[in-house]
Amino acid sequence: MLTRLFVVGLFSLCVTLFSQPTGSVQAAEMKIGVMNVQKVLINSVSGKAAKGKFDQKMQELQSKFKAEEEELVAMQKEIEKKSSAWSEETKQVKVRDFQKKRRELQEKSEDSRFELKNLQDKELAPILKALEGIVGNYGKNNGFTLIMDSKNGVIYSDETIDISDQLIKELDAAMAK
Repeated sequence: MLTRLFVVGLFSLCVTLFSQPTGSVQAAEMKIGVMNVQKVLINSVSGKAAKGKFDQKMQELQSKFKAEEEELVAMQKEIEKKSSAWSEETKQVKVRDFQKKRRELQEKSEDSRFELKNLQDKELAPILKALEGIVGNYGKNNGFTLIMDSKNGVIYSDETIDISDQLIKELDAAMAK
């Protein structure tokens, strides 16, 4: 009888505990969306314009260094071909000149990479700031609990929850103002 009373009491306790609407027992309905930030940046009007500026600057810098690179290649070939005919002193002078020009070109290349990185940051910063606000508003207006970047940590997501295309449209509209 005591065992039966214990089982009935335990059953009643479980029913009471699990029927209460507590946060730990019942989960709220969630609406999750994923977006591909890279896709939004590449396909939006403002993202394409920023990429165009970046590509143009990169082409400028590459053409600027092309002559110097060709000069270095020519110097290296000359050293390889004529070094056996040169005196030791002449050979050392040519090798030092080559190494100096190579270091100078490397420094210029590093400066150019830094310049390109700054340009990219400058061009993308206002777009990313606008996108952050747009995603927040879109999420609130459309009842999303969570919106995640599909390329940072999401291993799988159904295509039906990808809102990238809608965000591209909203970003284009916001950046056109």
